[in-house]
Order: sequence, then structure tokens, then C-alpha cells
Amino acid sequence: MDEKLIQRLESAVVRLEALSTRFPAAASPGDASDVPDSAALDPSIVAYDDLMDQYLARVSAAAEKIGGQVLDVTKVLHEAFSVQKQLLIKVKQSQKPDIAGLAEFLKPLNEVIMKATAMTEGRRSDFFNHLKAAADSLSALAWIAFTGKDCGMSMPIAHVEESWQMAEFYSNKVLVEYRNKDPNHVEWAKSLKELYLPGLRDYVKGFYPLGPVWSATGKSIAPTKAAAAPPPPPPPASLFSSESSQPSSSKPKDGMSAVFQQLSTGNVTAGLRKVTDDMKTKNRADRTGAVAISEKESRVASHAFSKVGPPKLELQMGRKWVVENQIGKKDLIIEDCDAKQSVYVYGCKDSILHIQGKVNNITIDKCTKMGVVFKDVVAAFEIVNCNGVEVQCQGSAPTISVDNTSGCQLYLSKDSLETSISTAKSSEINVLVPGAEPGGDWVEHSLPQQYIHMFKDGCFETTPASHSGG
Repeated sequence: MDEKLIQRLESAVVRLEALSTRFPAAASPGDASDVPDSAALDPSIVAYDDLMDQYLARVSAAAEKIGGQVLDVTKVLHEAFSVQKQLLIKVKQSQKPDIAGLAEFLKPLNEVIMKATAMTEGRRSDFFNHLKAAADSLSALAWIAFTGKDCGMSMPIAHVEESWQMAEFYSNKVLVEYRNKDPNHVEWAKSLKELYLPGLRDYVKGFYPLGPVWSATGKSIAPTKAAAAPPPPPPPASLFSSESSQPSSSKPKDGMSAVFQQLSTGNVTAGLRKVTDDMKTKNRADRTGAVAISEKESRVASHAFSKVGPPKLELQMGRKWVVENQIGKKDLIIEDCDAKQSVYVYGCKDSILHIQGKVNNITIDKCTKMGVVFKDVVAAFEIVNCNGVEVQCQGSAPTISVDNTSGCQLYLSKDSLETSISTAKSSEINVLVPGAEPGGDWVEHSLPQQYIHMFKDGCFETTPASHSGG
């Protein structure tokens, strides 16, 4: 038997013995971990402890060596996982709640996630990428809100994987920045990823692939007066609803979006913006196709948009996704797409777009400080007339072209290493590829921007200048 497995089993036995000795003791009010109930001895709870001991402990150990804000956000990360453990115990003791009860159930987790999100706001920190990676990753814990295939969420395993993809953009920045400077930061970023992939993903796969299993005979979860509300009408909307803080319609929110509307501190997955059916051009009553933004954002951005037009994120004629004039939006998502559709991004600045499905081609045009994360393209990914863009390919792309662009970082997955990259009139183009060892450091290659032309045998021979090669 594998030595690691034996150690994990022994660790689980020790915890079970500790729990059994504590079983007769009186429980502290509100402390679910001390409740003398069979739920605390359930294999899934013991396995969750093992998850924290094996993976979360590594993140914490690296954070202790770094200190400062990285340690602070890691403590919040630990708090969030501890809260989820209490919720898992509560699931085993409670009946499946209604919408209002689910809001009450999720409130402790929501409060911790909002605490992490608040650390990324305000004046930009030197450790902003660490803070964003940790805060964005916590949306993975929302898998516990899955109530069925019609609830608007991805299945729990897929939700964990997709949530990490949101955070990996910033985690990769940490790896690149510190790979030759401080191994503690590299270890922190690597262990953070392993906490979710394979850690949390495999845990959910092993115990809750179809979502939390509520007790048929347990107690009901009664919402507080603040959370109480009449049940909303079907059909359920998406968990990642992007309604503005002051919706133009007085219609009540429905489905999962109502759960988080009832929370006084915001959405458990705050910050994610998902394209829902009502945003698509063909389904909009006003046919404008523009994604709603909050009143505060409108005031800040009104001057910037006055000359270039309103922000857009819409599907046109069922074939082309258009993302235009988005400024300072770190949470743009295109999810419901297919291989026959194209994506055109124009005039965006200081924003991040996630494309969560296979599309035919993607074009980034006249964008500044733009980040794009995508899975697969059938034809090509094109970058034109841009300045300071970062692109991460998580799947495959047969062709990537960069034209008239200054400053471009391309992160390639193992499946995209055979892609053909063409450049023209461009400078500062760096391509980062996975290391030879699994989980190894990214390896950066600078593409040549200077060439030497020598006239030989009746024609010119062109070679890249050696000092600018990767």
C-alpha cells in the first residue's frame, strides 16, 4: 500500500479517536464542530479535515514565511474553508432549505468571501496579484450552493474547476514575478492551485459530485427576518447573476440570484459577471444589448464612454460576441458559446475577459492593459493594434497572430504548444510555457523583434538578432 495513503489513514484514525473522546462533552453554543452528532464522525467530514491538513497547511506555511498581506489573506482563506466545514456538518443535520433558508445557510460563507474581496479594493497593493488569486479562488466554495441541474450553476466538480480558472490568471502572475526572486511566493502560488486542483475538486468528486446531500429527517433552516422573503417565481436565474445594484426593473429576482439578493453583504460569488439569457440581443426587450452597470460605475466611466460609445457585451445575430468599450471591468465572462461563434473585443481598457467554451476565433483590437483567458479556438486568436495585453490559452489554438502591438504576454497550455505564432510590427512579445516537470515553473521565451538582413547569393537572408531571441 502507498506510504502516503497509509499516513493519511493513520491521520484520519487519530482524528476519529480525538472526536470520539470529545463526544460526551457539552457542546459550545453555535460551534458545530463540537456537536455530539454522527455528522462530525462522517467519513466526508474526516476527509475534509484531511484536505485542510494536506493542502491548506502548505499554503499557510508558505504565507507564514512571506508575512504581511499575503499572510492576512491566507488566514481569511483558512477561515473560509473552516466555515465550509461547519456548513457541511450542518447539511448532515438539516433538511434541504427553500430559497430564503438557503440564503441564511450561506450567509457565514458569504461574509468571509466578502472579507477577502474587500482586501483587493482601494489603493493597489504590491501584493495585489496574491490578494486577487486568493479572493477569486474562494468562489469555488460556492459549489455547496448547488441545488440541482436547473439552479443555474455548473455541476459541483465543474464549478470548482471553473472558479480556479478565474483565479489562475493572477496566480500565474505571481509565479512569473517571483520565480527568480523568492521561492516562498512560488510555493504559495503552487500550493494555492493544488488546494483546489486536485484538492477540493477531488474531495467534491469523491463525496458530493451531485451537490450536498441534505438530511431527510433533520431540522429545518429558518431564515432570519432580514432574510425572509416570499419564494420567487421560476425559472431560476444564474448563481452568477450580473444585475446592477439598482436594477431598472421592479420585477423580483428569481432563483439563485434571489438567494444572494437577500444577503445584506452581497453575493457569495461577488465580482463574477456572467452572460445570462436575458442579456443576449435576441432576448432583450430594448434590443440595445448593453450589459447593465451600476450607478457608481456609470458616473466614473461616463466621461470615458462619451466619445467612444457605451460598453457592450452581447451576442449579435447568434454568431458574434461583441465586447466593446469596457473600462476597469475585471469580471467579464462569456460562457454560453459554441464552436461556430466568434468573439470580437474592441476598445477595452484595464479589463479581464474569460471565454469559457470553444469558439471559432477571437480578435482583440485596439485594447490597452487587457487580459483574456480562453479555452479553445477552432481557427485563430488575433491581437491587433493593442498595448499591454496578457492572454492565457487553457486549451488549444492552432494559430495566434500579433500585429502592430506593443507588450504582449502569451501563456500557453501543454495542449497549445504546437500553435503557430506569427508577429508583425510588434515589440515586447513574451511567450510562457509550462516547465518540463509537472507543476514546474513557467519558462519564458522572448520572441525576436529585431532582425539581421544579409545579401547573399543574389537574395537577402534574414535571421533574428541573437540578443533578442528566447
